[in-house]
Amino acid sequence: MEKLSIDGAFVFTPKQLPDKRGVFLEWFREMDLRDVMGHPLRLAQANCSVSGRGVIRGIHFAEVPPGQAKYVSCVRGAVLDVFVDIRVGSPTYRQHEFIRLDDTERRAIYVGEGLGHGFIALTDDATVIYLCSTPHTPQREHSINPMDPELAIGWPSDIKPVLSDRDAGAPTLAAMERLGRLPLYTDCMAYTDNLRTRATA
Repeated sequence: MEKLSIDGAFVFTPKQLPDKRGVFLEWFREMDLRDVMGHPLRLAQANCSVSGRGVIRGIHFAEVPPGQAKYVSCVRGAVLDVFVDIRVGSPTYRQHEFIRLDDTERRAIYVGEGLGHGFIALTDDATVIYLCSTPHTPQREHSINPMDPELAIGWPSDIKPVLSDRDAGAPTLAAMERLGRLPLYTDCMAYTDNLRTRATA
């Protein structure tokens, strides 16, 4: 499990065991995540999305507390996964990072509470699976426009983006900040500290 440039995000590259039958790997290891986070991932829901090439899903986030941590992998095709620091007061506020997830390297990423998350499908039938720490709760979940010029997310220029009406009409980061809808960095850190305390109790 490798820590990424934004606090609360990690990438896991599994060891793959190929043989004449195919390949075997452990794509999620609770103890590896516990070692770096100091607490386990509470599994409340598992999701699967299938997207055509160019589909952008995101940027999505949930209010903290409790937020929604995600452990994400692409089991068919390829996506360019992006996570954005939308935690007001964070040292890396407004920064983002890309990680390619595909069915070759079979990497997974952990996106902690308070981070915005999305991806663009690089192939047709790109199949992404998510383990989520909290169930889908529409009234606590929000979107930020993935084309927000202030975020300046460098989506691939050779792919025509396809967005849902919800994401295409989502507010900008600045608008969400003015509305007081963005998570606070201090709240996110306090929530994570509480998870660690409960894990060692």
